[in-house]
Amino acid sequence: MTKKLNIAMLFGGNSSEHDVSKRSAHNIYDAMDKEKYNVTIFLISKAGYIMNPQDSWRVFEGEDEDTIVEAGMKELDLKNPLAPIQNLGEVESIDLFYPVVHGNLGEDGTLQALFRLLQKPFIGAGTAASAMSFDKDLTKRILNQAGIRNTDYVLLTDQTQSDYTFAQLQERLQSDVLFVKAAKQGSSVGISRVTNEAEYQRGLQDALQYDYKVLVEAGLKRPREVFISVLGNEQPRVSKIGGIVLPENDEWYDYNNKFVDASGMVFELPAELPVDTVAEIESMALKAYQALGLVGLTRMDFMLDADGVPYLGEPNTLPGFTNISLYPQMWQVSGLGYSELIDEIINYGLAEFERNAKLSYDFVTLGEEHVGEKKYNAEVKD
Repeated sequence: MTKKLNIAMLFGGNSSEHDVSKRSAHNIYDAMDKEKYNVTIFLISKAGYIMNPQDSWRVFEGEDEDTIVEAGMKELDLKNPLAPIQNLGEVESIDLFYPVVHGNLGEDGTLQALFRLLQKPFIGAGTAASAMSFDKDLTKRILNQAGIRNTDYVLLTDQTQSDYTFAQLQERLQSDVLFVKAAKQGSSVGISRVTNEAEYQRGLQDALQYDYKVLVEAGLKRPREVFISVLGNEQPRVSKIGGIVLPENDEWYDYNNKFVDASGMVFELPAELPVDTVAEIESMALKAYQALGLVGLTRMDFMLDADGVPYLGEPNTLPGFTNISLYPQMWQVSGLGYSELIDEIINYGLAEFERNAKLSYDFVTLGEEHVGEKKYNAEVKD
Protein backbone atom coordinates (compact mmCIF):
# COMPACT_ATOMS: atom_id res chain seq x y z
CA MET A 1 0.00 0.00 0.00
CA THR A 2 1.28 3.47 -0.91
CA LYS A 3 2.16 5.62 2.09
CA LYS A 4 -0.30 8.42 2.72
CA LEU A 5 0.98 11.95 2.29
CA ASN A 6 0.86 14.14 5.38
CA ILE A 7 -0.62 17.43 4.22
CA ALA A 8 -0.80 20.64 6.24
CA MET A 9 -3.66 22.77 4.97
CA LEU A 10 -3.55 26.45 5.98
CA PHE A 11 -6.62 28.65 5.75
CA GLY A 12 -7.84 32.03 6.99
CA GLY A 13 -5.19 34.75 7.05
CA ASN A 14 -5.02 38.44 7.88
CA SER A 15 -6.60 39.68 4.67
CA SER A 16 -10.01 40.93 3.65
CA GLU A 17 -10.58 37.51 2.06
CA HIS A 18 -10.39 35.65 5.38
CA ASP A 19 -13.93 34.27 5.22
CA VAL A 20 -13.62 33.41 1.53
CA SER A 21 -10.63 31.26 2.47
CA LYS A 22 -12.76 29.36 4.98
CA ARG A 23 -15.28 28.41 2.31
CA SER A 24 -12.58 27.39 -0.15
CA ALA A 25 -10.82 25.27 2.48
CA HIS A 26 -14.01 23.33 3.25
CA ASN A 27 -14.52 22.39 -0.38
CA ILE A 28 -10.90 21.41 -0.93
CA TYR A 29 -10.79 19.37 2.29
CA ASP A 30 -13.98 17.53 1.35
CA ALA A 31 -12.62 16.78 -2.13
CA MET A 32 -9.33 15.36 -0.86
CA ASP A 33 -9.12 11.57 -1.05
CA LYS A 34 -8.59 10.54 2.57
CA GLU A 35 -7.24 7.19 1.35
CA LYS A 36 -4.29 9.14 -0.07
CA TYR A 37 -3.85 12.00 2.37
CA ASN A 38 -3.65 12.62 6.10
CA VAL A 39 -4.79 16.22 6.35
CA THR A 40 -4.05 18.48 9.30
CA ILE A 41 -5.61 21.91 9.17
CA PHE A 42 -4.16 25.12 10.57
CA LEU A 43 -6.14 28.34 10.92
CA ILE A 44 -4.19 31.55 10.38
CA SER A 45 -5.90 34.10 12.60
CA LYS A 46 -6.90 37.57 11.48
CA ALA A 47 -3.79 38.81 13.31
CA GLY A 48 -1.56 36.43 11.35
CA TYR A 49 -0.92 33.73 13.97
CA ILE A 50 -1.10 30.04 13.09
CA MET A 51 -3.39 28.31 15.59
CA ASN A 52 -2.99 24.74 16.81
CA PRO A 53 -4.76 21.92 14.92
CA GLN A 54 -7.35 21.32 17.66
CA ASP A 55 -8.50 24.93 17.80
CA SER A 56 -8.27 25.20 14.02
CA TRP A 57 -10.62 22.24 13.62
CA ARG A 58 -13.15 23.79 15.99
CA VAL A 59 -13.21 26.96 13.90
CA PHE A 60 -13.35 24.85 10.73
CA GLU A 61 -16.45 23.14 12.13
CA GLY A 62 -18.20 26.44 12.77
CA GLU A 63 -17.44 27.45 16.36
CA ASP A 64 -16.89 31.14 17.06
CA GLU A 65 -13.46 32.02 15.75
CA ASP A 66 -12.79 35.12 17.83
CA THR A 67 -13.48 33.29 21.11
CA ILE A 68 -11.30 30.32 20.21
CA VAL A 69 -8.44 32.47 18.92
CA GLU A 70 -8.50 34.66 22.03
CA ALA A 71 -8.10 31.58 24.25
CA GLY A 72 -5.48 30.04 21.97
CA MET A 73 -3.36 33.17 21.97
CA LYS A 74 -3.00 32.92 25.75
CA GLU A 75 -1.20 29.60 25.27
CA LEU A 76 1.46 31.16 23.05
CA ASP A 77 4.67 32.68 24.33
CA LEU A 78 4.41 35.98 22.49
CA LYS A 79 7.99 36.87 23.49
CA ASN A 80 9.14 34.00 21.29
CA PRO A 81 9.96 35.43 17.84
CA LEU A 82 8.59 32.21 16.32
CA ALA A 83 5.23 32.53 18.10
CA PRO A 84 3.27 33.21 14.88
CA ILE A 85 4.34 29.83 13.42
CA GLN A 86 5.27 27.67 16.41
CA ASN A 87 2.04 25.64 16.28
CA LEU A 88 3.23 24.04 13.04
CA GLY A 89 5.47 21.95 15.29
CA GLU A 90 2.49 20.10 16.71
CA VAL A 91 2.51 17.59 13.86
CA GLU A 92 5.35 15.08 13.53
CA SER A 93 5.62 15.11 9.77
CA ILE A 94 4.59 17.41 6.94
CA ASP A 95 5.10 16.16 3.39
CA LEU A 96 3.44 19.12 1.68
CA PHE A 97 1.86 22.44 2.54
CA TYR A 98 -1.48 23.24 0.93
CA PRO A 99 -2.19 26.96 1.45
CA VAL A 100 -5.81 27.98 0.95
CA VAL A 101 -5.11 31.57 1.92
CA HIS A 102 -6.38 34.23 -0.47
CA GLY A 103 -4.87 37.70 -0.58
CA ASN A 104 -2.21 38.80 1.92
CA LEU A 105 0.16 36.09 3.16
CA GLY A 106 -1.20 33.45 0.80
CA GLU A 107 -0.81 35.10 -2.59
CA ASP A 108 1.87 37.72 -1.97
CA GLY A 109 4.78 35.31 -1.51
CA THR A 110 4.93 35.40 2.29
CA LEU A 111 3.85 31.82 3.04
CA GLN A 112 5.80 30.55 0.04
CA ALA A 113 8.99 32.02 1.54
CA LEU A 114 8.20 30.27 4.84
CA PHE A 115 7.72 26.94 3.09
CA ARG A 116 11.04 27.36 1.31
CA LEU A 117 12.77 28.14 4.61
CA LEU A 118 11.21 25.00 6.09
CA GLN A 119 12.42 23.07 3.01
CA LYS A 120 9.02 21.54 2.34
CA PRO A 121 7.01 21.14 -0.88
CA PHE A 122 3.95 23.32 -1.37
CA ILE A 123 1.27 23.78 -3.98
CA GLY A 124 1.13 26.75 -6.29
CA ALA A 125 3.50 29.47 -7.42
CA GLY A 126 6.79 30.30 -5.75
CA THR A 127 7.76 33.37 -3.78
CA ALA A 128 8.73 35.75 -6.58
CA ALA A 129 5.99 34.68 -9.01
CA SER A 130 3.35 34.99 -6.28
CA ALA A 131 4.55 38.46 -5.27
CA MET A 132 4.66 39.75 -8.85
CA SER A 133 1.27 38.30 -9.74
CA PHE A 134 -0.35 39.75 -6.62
CA ASP A 135 0.88 43.26 -7.37
CA LYS A 136 -1.29 44.55 -10.22
CA ASP A 137 1.30 47.17 -11.17
CA LEU A 138 4.14 44.63 -11.46
CA THR A 139 1.85 42.24 -13.31
CA LYS A 140 1.01 44.86 -15.90
CA ARG A 141 4.66 45.78 -16.37
CA ILE A 142 5.48 42.14 -17.13
CA LEU A 143 2.44 41.72 -19.38
CA ASN A 144 3.41 44.85 -21.32
CA GLN A 145 6.99 43.64 -21.67
CA ALA A 146 5.71 40.29 -22.95
CA GLY A 147 3.34 41.98 -25.40
CA ILE A 148 0.16 40.69 -23.74
CA ARG A 149 -2.82 43.01 -24.17
CA ASN A 150 -4.23 44.62 -21.01
CA THR A 151 -6.00 47.87 -20.15
CA ASP A 152 -4.11 51.18 -19.92
CA TYR A 153 -3.53 52.56 -16.43
CA VAL A 154 -2.00 55.31 -14.33
CA LEU A 155 -0.13 54.45 -11.15
CA LEU A 156 -0.70 56.63 -8.07
CA THR A 157 0.64 56.39 -4.53
CA ASP A 158 -0.20 57.94 -1.20
CA GLN A 159 2.41 60.57 -2.10
CA THR A 160 1.10 61.31 -5.62
CA GLN A 161 -2.64 60.90 -5.09
CA SER A 162 -3.27 64.59 -5.84
CA ASP A 163 -1.44 64.60 -9.16
CA TYR A 164 -4.57 64.12 -11.26
CA THR A 165 -8.19 65.15 -11.27
CA PHE A 166 -10.80 62.73 -12.56
CA ALA A 167 -11.12 64.75 -15.78
CA GLN A 168 -7.36 64.60 -16.37
CA LEU A 169 -7.36 60.84 -15.90
CA GLN A 170 -10.27 60.50 -18.31
CA GLU A 171 -8.31 62.46 -20.88
CA ARG A 172 -5.09 60.54 -20.38
CA LEU A 173 -6.74 57.10 -20.44
CA GLN A 174 -9.30 58.02 -23.10
CA SER A 175 -12.16 56.53 -21.12
CA ASP A 176 -15.33 57.93 -19.55
CA VAL A 177 -15.48 55.13 -16.96
CA LEU A 178 -12.46 54.38 -14.78
CA PHE A 179 -11.64 51.69 -12.23
CA VAL A 180 -9.65 52.55 -9.11
CA LYS A 181 -7.81 49.54 -7.65
CA ALA A 182 -5.52 48.88 -4.72
CA ALA A 183 -2.41 47.32 -6.29
CA LYS A 184 -2.22 44.42 -3.85
CA GLN A 185 -5.73 43.19 -3.09
CA GLY A 186 -8.03 40.56 -4.52
CA SER A 187 -11.66 39.53 -4.91
CA SER A 188 -12.72 43.07 -5.89
CA VAL A 189 -11.80 44.44 -2.46
CA GLY A 190 -10.47 47.99 -2.70
CA ILE A 191 -11.86 48.40 -6.23
CA SER A 192 -14.32 51.06 -7.33
CA ARG A 193 -16.00 51.87 -10.63
CA VAL A 194 -16.03 55.66 -10.94
CA THR A 195 -17.72 58.06 -13.35
CA ASN A 196 -17.18 61.48 -11.75
CA GLU A 197 -14.83 63.39 -9.45
CA ALA A 198 -16.71 62.62 -6.23
CA GLU A 199 -16.81 58.88 -6.96
CA TYR A 200 -13.14 58.98 -7.92
CA GLN A 201 -12.08 60.62 -4.66
CA ARG A 202 -14.10 58.11 -2.62
CA GLY A 203 -12.66 55.22 -4.61
CA LEU A 204 -9.12 56.53 -4.22
CA GLN A 205 -9.42 56.82 -0.44
CA ASP A 206 -10.99 53.37 -0.23
CA ALA A 207 -8.12 51.84 -2.23
CA LEU A 208 -5.49 53.61 -0.12
CA GLN A 209 -6.83 51.79 2.95
CA TYR A 210 -5.41 48.58 1.52
CA ASP A 211 -2.24 49.64 -0.26
CA TYR A 212 -0.01 52.65 -0.84
CA LYS A 213 0.00 51.91 -4.58
CA VAL A 214 -3.22 52.46 -6.53
CA LEU A 215 -3.99 51.79 -10.18
CA VAL A 216 -6.49 53.86 -12.12
CA GLU A 217 -7.49 51.80 -15.16
CA ALA A 218 -9.39 52.60 -18.30
CA GLY A 219 -12.79 50.95 -18.45
CA LEU A 220 -13.93 49.06 -21.52
CA LYS A 221 -17.21 49.75 -23.27
CA ARG A 222 -19.85 47.09 -22.58
CA PRO A 223 -17.25 44.61 -21.27
CA ARG A 224 -17.89 40.90 -20.98
CA GLU A 225 -15.93 39.01 -18.32
CA VAL A 226 -14.54 35.56 -19.06
CA PHE A 227 -12.14 33.30 -17.20
CA ILE A 228 -9.79 30.45 -17.95
CA SER A 229 -8.08 28.01 -15.58
CA VAL A 230 -4.43 27.06 -16.01
CA LEU A 231 -2.87 23.92 -14.52
CA GLY A 232 0.67 22.59 -14.66
CA ASN A 233 4.36 23.40 -14.34
CA GLU A 234 6.73 23.44 -17.32
CA GLN A 235 4.02 22.40 -19.76
CA PRO A 236 0.78 23.94 -18.45
CA ARG A 237 -2.61 23.36 -20.00
CA VAL A 238 -5.82 25.36 -20.00
CA SER A 239 -9.43 24.56 -19.30
CA LYS A 240 -12.43 25.55 -21.32
CA ILE A 241 -13.40 29.19 -20.89
CA GLY A 242 -16.07 30.24 -18.41
CA GLY A 243 -18.14 33.39 -18.59
CA ILE A 244 -20.58 35.35 -16.48
CA VAL A 245 -23.67 37.39 -17.18
CA LEU A 246 -24.35 40.02 -14.55
CA PRO A 247 -27.79 40.90 -13.18
CA GLU A 248 -29.37 43.61 -15.32
CA ASN A 249 -28.78 46.44 -12.85
CA ASP A 250 -25.18 45.52 -11.92
CA GLU A 251 -22.34 47.39 -13.60
CA TRP A 252 -19.45 45.05 -12.78
CA TYR A 253 -18.46 41.77 -11.11
CA ASP A 254 -18.03 42.94 -7.52
CA TYR A 255 -17.40 41.21 -4.16
CA ASN A 256 -21.11 40.66 -3.56
CA ASN A 257 -21.55 38.87 -6.89
CA LYS A 258 -18.48 36.73 -6.30
CA PHE A 259 -18.98 35.55 -2.74
CA VAL A 260 -22.21 36.73 -1.11
CA ASP A 261 -25.21 36.59 -3.44
CA ALA A 262 -24.77 35.04 -6.86
CA SER A 263 -28.46 34.22 -7.21
CA GLY A 264 -28.88 36.76 -10.01
CA MET A 265 -25.77 35.63 -11.88
CA VAL A 266 -25.70 33.44 -14.95
CA PHE A 267 -22.59 31.27 -15.32
CA GLU A 268 -21.73 30.15 -18.83
CA LEU A 269 -19.79 26.89 -18.63
CA PRO A 270 -18.27 26.88 -21.15
CA ALA A 271 -18.77 30.34 -22.60
CA GLU A 272 -19.92 30.52 -26.20
CA LEU A 273 -17.20 32.40 -28.06
CA PRO A 274 -15.84 32.48 -31.61
CA VAL A 275 -13.13 29.88 -32.24
CA ASP A 276 -10.47 32.51 -32.94
CA THR A 277 -11.31 34.38 -29.70
CA VAL A 278 -10.98 31.14 -27.71
CA ALA A 279 -7.60 30.46 -29.31
CA GLU A 280 -6.37 33.98 -28.56
CA ILE A 281 -7.43 33.82 -24.90
CA GLU A 282 -5.77 30.41 -24.49
CA SER A 283 -2.56 31.72 -26.04
CA MET A 284 -2.57 34.90 -23.93
CA ALA A 285 -3.21 32.92 -20.72
CA LEU A 286 -0.37 30.47 -21.32
CA LYS A 287 2.02 33.22 -22.39
CA ALA A 288 1.23 35.24 -19.26
CA TYR A 289 1.54 32.14 -17.04
CA GLN A 290 5.04 31.52 -18.30
CA ALA A 291 6.09 35.19 -18.39
CA LEU A 292 5.17 35.51 -14.71
CA GLY A 293 6.98 32.28 -13.82
CA LEU A 294 3.85 30.57 -12.51
CA VAL A 295 3.49 26.90 -11.66
CA GLY A 296 0.78 24.69 -10.19
CA LEU A 297 -2.45 26.55 -10.77
CA THR A 298 -3.81 29.97 -11.66
CA ARG A 299 -7.09 31.47 -12.85
CA MET A 300 -6.66 34.11 -15.53
CA ASP A 301 -9.35 36.78 -15.71
CA PHE A 302 -10.13 38.44 -19.05
CA MET A 303 -12.46 41.12 -20.34
CA LEU A 304 -13.83 41.34 -23.86
CA ASP A 305 -14.61 44.78 -25.24
CA ALA A 306 -17.62 45.62 -27.37
CA ASP A 307 -15.80 44.28 -30.44
CA GLY A 308 -14.88 41.01 -28.73
CA VAL A 309 -11.19 41.87 -28.28
CA PRO A 310 -9.74 40.16 -25.16
CA TYR A 311 -7.79 42.02 -22.49
CA LEU A 312 -6.04 40.16 -19.68
CA GLY A 313 -7.24 41.49 -16.34
CA GLU A 314 -5.17 39.67 -13.72
CA PRO A 315 -3.90 36.27 -12.59
CA ASN A 316 -5.14 34.64 -9.37
CA THR A 317 -2.45 32.27 -8.14
CA LEU A 318 -4.56 30.70 -5.36
CA PRO A 319 -8.05 31.01 -6.86
CA GLY A 320 -11.18 30.52 -4.84
CA PHE A 321 -12.75 27.10 -4.41
CA THR A 322 -16.09 28.26 -3.00
CA ASN A 323 -19.35 26.95 -4.46
CA ILE A 324 -19.44 30.05 -6.66
CA SER A 325 -15.78 29.96 -7.73
CA LEU A 326 -15.12 29.28 -11.38
CA TYR A 327 -11.66 27.70 -11.27
CA PRO A 328 -12.80 24.17 -10.32
CA GLN A 329 -16.03 24.49 -12.30
CA MET A 330 -14.13 25.23 -15.50
CA TRP A 331 -12.08 22.09 -15.02
CA GLN A 332 -15.20 20.05 -14.33
CA VAL A 333 -16.69 21.03 -17.69
CA SER A 334 -13.29 20.26 -19.22
CA GLY A 335 -13.47 16.68 -18.00
CA LEU A 336 -11.42 16.89 -14.79
CA GLY A 337 -13.31 16.10 -11.57
CA TYR A 338 -12.84 17.89 -8.26
CA SER A 339 -10.84 15.17 -6.48
CA GLU A 340 -8.69 14.51 -9.54
CA LEU A 341 -7.99 18.23 -9.80
CA ILE A 342 -6.78 18.31 -6.18
CA ASP A 343 -4.55 15.29 -6.88
CA GLU A 344 -2.96 17.03 -9.84
CA ILE A 345 -2.38 20.26 -7.91
CA ILE A 346 -0.64 18.28 -5.15
CA ASN A 347 1.46 16.27 -7.62
CA TYR A 348 2.57 19.45 -9.38
CA GLY A 349 3.65 20.87 -6.01
CA LEU A 350 5.74 17.78 -5.27
CA ALA A 351 7.25 17.82 -8.77
CA GLU A 352 8.24 21.48 -8.53
CA PHE A 353 9.98 20.84 -5.21
CA GLU A 354 11.94 17.94 -6.71
CA ARG A 355 12.86 20.04 -9.74
CA ASN A 356 14.21 22.88 -7.59
CA ALA A 357 16.13 20.40 -5.42
CA LYS A 358 18.34 19.65 -8.43
CA LEU A 359 19.70 23.20 -8.54
CA SER A 360 23.26 23.64 -7.29
CA TYR A 361 24.60 26.25 -4.91
CA ASP A 362 28.33 26.97 -4.67
CA PHE A 363 29.85 28.06 -1.39
CA VAL A 364 33.23 29.70 -1.98
CA THR A 365 35.64 30.16 0.93
CA LEU A 366 36.85 33.77 0.84
CA GLY A 367 40.10 33.33 2.73
CA GLU A 368 42.08 36.36 3.85
CA GLU A 369 40.66 39.75 2.86
CA HIS A 370 42.92 42.02 0.78
CA VAL A 371 41.86 45.64 0.40
CA GLY A 372 43.24 47.99 -2.23
CA GLU A 373 44.41 51.55 -1.64
CA LYS A 374 41.59 53.92 -0.77
CA LYS A 375 41.69 57.45 -2.14
CA TYR A 376 39.32 59.73 -0.25
CA ASN A 377 38.14 62.89 -1.97
CA ALA A 378 36.00 63.96 0.95
CA GLU A 379 36.30 64.03 4.68
CA VAL A 380 35.65 60.63 6.23
CA LYS A 381 33.75 60.55 9.49
CA ASP A 382 34.85 57.97 12.07
